[in-house]
Amino acid sequence: MDLNRTYVTEVIFLGFSANPEINIVLFLLFFVIYLTTFIGNTLIICLVILYHQLHTPMYYFLCILSFVDLCNSSTVVPRLLIDLFSVRRSIPLGACAVQLYIVLLMGGTECLLLAIMAYDRYVAISHPLHYLILMRWEVCYRLTAFLWITSFFVFVFPSLLSPLTLCNPNQINHFMCEVIAIMTLSCYQANANVILILVICFINILLPFVFILGTYIGILCSVLKIHSTQRSKALSTCTSHITVVVLFYGSALVMNFGAMSPYSKNQGKYITVFYLIICPMLNPIIYSLNNTEVKNKLRYINKKKLLVCN
Repeated sequence: MDLNRTYVTEVIFLGFSANPEINIVLFLLFFVIYLTTFIGNTLIICLVILYHQLHTPMYYFLCILSFVDLCNSSTVVPRLLIDLFSVRRSIPLGACAVQLYIVLLMGGTECLLLAIMAYDRYVAISHPLHYLILMRWEVCYRLTAFLWITSFFVFVFPSLLSPLTLCNPNQINHFMCEVIAIMTLSCYQANANVILILVICFINILLPFVFILGTYIGILCSVLKIHSTQRSKALSTCTSHITVVVLFYGSALVMNFGAMSPYSKNQGKYITVFYLIICPMLNPIIYSLNNTEVKNKLRYINKKKLLVCN
């Protein structure tokens, strides 16, 4: 043990700015984003639960995606809003670990969830006659258990087995306990730890992404065999998912590659803003705009509100 080292019990965030005027603008911006995220994802969850027509595997997994996005956003944004008006932006080490583990769990879950949603679309388009058998509720529940358990053991459990010991200085140029930023505070072999965690995350991000590419190659081959008038209808059910996959995996890959290459000191937290704050807001909007059934249910709710008001 190195007696010259001072071990820390809290982490201090540098955040975005020390300028009060800039922080007020950022507070309003992030508050509106969080409010939109909360309303949009809660609405998706309520629609799927309340309306029997949406009790299908596709909407079931969409409901889980909205729950994951809510957890991600709610783990990060409320504390960020408080810290924008704090002079000393510190977080106890225990709370920092909880935030880190939740984000890791939700990130891993979304990785696998998007792969399962791609498989659902593949079965629906390529094997429509066997869809009700291949994607029966028993299978959906098992897939749900698989993605949560696998995410925990792949992304969270290794961290629990080897908890980090952090040393001074305990400041990070971030607004949250992001894994790469926290790893740089490690007392022992910080660079080796960062490289190891990046390799693990990259592999676990890459494998589901390759699976998704494979399913869409299969979908494309099946669509080419369909009559031209039905192709657009078949592909329209995939556009929302493709958009969400591009946003999620694009930002995740940039985060991993960016951390392994020289980049500006602020780039990491800006990528995290997009990954953990912007994407959870965009996902329900993307599915609402591109999904006819969701739009119909929203119109139905608006009509009922107008009738009640009149």
